[in-house]
Amino acid sequence: MIAVIDYGMGNLRSVSKALEHIGADVVVTDELQKLKDAKGLVLPGVGAFKDAVRNLKDKGLWETIIREVEKGKPLLGICLGLQLLFEKSYEFGETQGFGFIKGGVVRFELSKEYKIPHMGWNQIYKKKESTLLEGIKEGEFFYFVHSFYVKPKDEKVKLTETDYGIFFTSSIEKENILATQFHPEKSQKAGLKLLENFYRFVKKY
Repeated sequence: MIAVIDYGMGNLRSVSKALEHIGADVVVTDELQKLKDAKGLVLPGVGAFKDAVRNLKDKGLWETIIREVEKGKPLLGICLGLQLLFEKSYEFGETQGFGFIKGGVVRFELSKEYKIPHMGWNQIYKKKESTLLEGIKEGEFFYFVHSFYVKPKDEKVKLTETDYGIFFTSSIEKENILATQFHPEKSQKAGLKLLENFYRFVKKY
């Protein structure tokens, strides 16, 4: 079973529907026991970093997520769910994240020709091979909506980059932690393939 974490800030229905479409057994939940029982976790999210941290802590989910990930349980972060995995964000001041990945979350500072938020279809370019990207071609298009992006300190965690005035990290992988800035659940065939790859990754654990 894959648990999609419900902390009040995510496109939960479309994420769970996409996972169901590729054959996964899915539960959308904020119950701690269900997170512990799940074979894999998905942390989606839209909105402000600070609000997400507060909601996760208020619901008692924060420490459970840390413990499960530290045990080696596969986790897929999506959009804000990627950003939360880093040490800190500079959105509306400075807020501490989970700190699984060293680095921060910063706002795009781009010339006027680039609109913020970065919204719509854009390409990914692979930095390394990964189970998550099997069957997904170089330069494949995925759907993005974000004003902030992650800056990992360790180059080795970068899975893909995307060009939007600058090259920014659009997905990461570190052991059992996988995460994308783009929305696979909104990215049609390629997005479903990526979710299918995550499901295969979960089943190996």
